[in-house]
Amino acid sequence: MSERPENPVNPIPPVVVIIVLMIVAVEGALSLGATGLVGGPTAIGWRLAVVEDYAFSVRVWDVMASQGNFDPNILKRFVTYPFVHASFTHALFAGALFLALGKFVGDVINWAGVLVIVLVSILFGAAVFGMVLTENRTLIGAYPAVYGLIGAFTYILWLQLGASGKNRLQAFRLIGFLMALQLVFGLLFGGNPTWIADVAGFFGGILVAPLVAPGGWSAFLGRIRTR
Repeated sequence: MSERPENPVNPIPPVVVIIVLMIVAVEGALSLGATGLVGGPTAIGWRLAVVEDYAFSVRVWDVMASQGNFDPNILKRFVTYPFVHASFTHALFAGALFLALGKFVGDVINWAGVLVIVLVSILFGAAVFGMVLTENRTLIGAYPAVYGLIGAFTYILWLQLGASGKNRLQAFRLIGFLMALQLVFGLLFGGNPTWIADVAGFFGGILVAPLVAPGGWSAFLGRIRTR
């Protein structure tokens, strides 16, 4: 009997597909509501209502940190804000990047590890956003999770470059390019402090990646010792 050929294309991790579908579902409802196709006249205000109920903000952090208020309606915002976007285009780019990076990272790290990376990056992104800013600003969108996957991608590329004897610093080209792009847009169109959450998400992803990558922390320490 002939052996079944292996599929040359690894499937996208289910957790990545589920998260993207949730982003699509939320944005689909909000976009259709804004056009009046669903929900009637009141649906035009759905996006604003969803932002008020599910977005993260500096005020949310202050209420939690200064008053010790850990009400579930406050805590939920740490994990709900990535599913709310400012517009269809905002959601489209975030979903596409998340899908592509999730596929790449999922080729190396199992689905549970990918989920951990996403959770750590969005939690870390929100926490740093709340701690650093002094004026009340709102955080929405999946970009901290996207940057968390970029952090994991950077770690994977760092390993691959090291294994092939190449300069490991090349692994940081993508994040360097994106940060430079953020700077240019900030200078041209005015700064948006959400980049703070993006950078925090990146560091969350790159720090947790060694723990969830094949071999875990022990394998990471072994690689460091053999350098």
